[in-house]
Amino acid sequence: MDKPQGTSLDPHGEPMHDQINAMVDGQLPPARRAELEALLAGDAAARETLAAWKSQREALRALHRPVLDEAIPDALLAAARRGEAGRRRIGQWQRWGGMAAAVMLAFGVGWLSRGQIGGPARGQLAMQSSQSFVRQASLAHAVFSPEVRHPVEVTAAQQDHLVQWLSKRVGRPLKVPVLASQGYELVGGRLLSGDGGARAQFMFQNAAGLRLTLYLGALDATASGASGASGASVSLAPPPVAPQPGSLETAFRYSGDGPVPSFYWVDQGFGYALSGAVSREELMRLAQLVYQQL
Repeated sequence: MDKPQGTSLDPHGEPMHDQINAMVDGQLPPARRAELEALLAGDAAARETLAAWKSQREALRALHRPVLDEAIPDALLAAARRGEAGRRRIGQWQRWGGMAAAVMLAFGVGWLSRGQIGGPARGQLAMQSSQSFVRQASLAHAVFSPEVRHPVEVTAAQQDHLVQWLSKRVGRPLKVPVLASQGYELVGGRLLSGDGGARAQFMFQNAAGLRLTLYLGALDATASGASGASGASVSLAPPPVAPQPGSLETAFRYSGDGPVPSFYWVDQGFGYALSGAVSREELMRLAQLVYQQL
């Protein structure tokens, strides 16, 4: 909303326009609202501001009413419930973590003072980073794959521009895999944000309207730094092999911890996740095809 240039203060010393904004949004406590209404009675300019902002609010709501009135997709509701359960678990882990930290402080000062983090700790950090990555990939699929009008930001008709744009944003040259042999054609892609920075999402669709998404991006910088200490770089090669201890370079992994299943892998600190509502076997076959082309 456009705000007035002047900044008058209310009796509590707060900017008047902030109080008016809160009133428009329905955020003022009843007592403060009554005080502000009394002030507005003697301030014609402030009343005009209030009326203008109310008008803007209603115009915005009218513009986006079709979206506001849409039912929330079941997949998003399920993801939100899963996230709430996760937050409750985190709260419990934090309580236990406080006691664990005290024990570690009492018995581990000598070791920690050496500034070293053992291989198991690095491995756990890497695992947490990749698990967060694949959950975000699955949720992004659930959010955008049902879209009819705007499933992507840039369509396949502008593939060269799409690849150039996303490559620049994620900081690595990208390539769109060709899945036509499996009946899937590129729909397009979009830019997203993730824990470790920018993410790219490519969407594919078959003749039946079933969609797959490929989610890509560098993993969390902290985890990447932990894994990079050894300087090791392991090349992935399907079929799956055992992951290297303490490294982000992993084999193909399957995850059902999300709205849709995913196969994901990490290569040289860069994560890839292929998600879709297909069987585990088909998803694995498609993931191998994607990997071979990237």
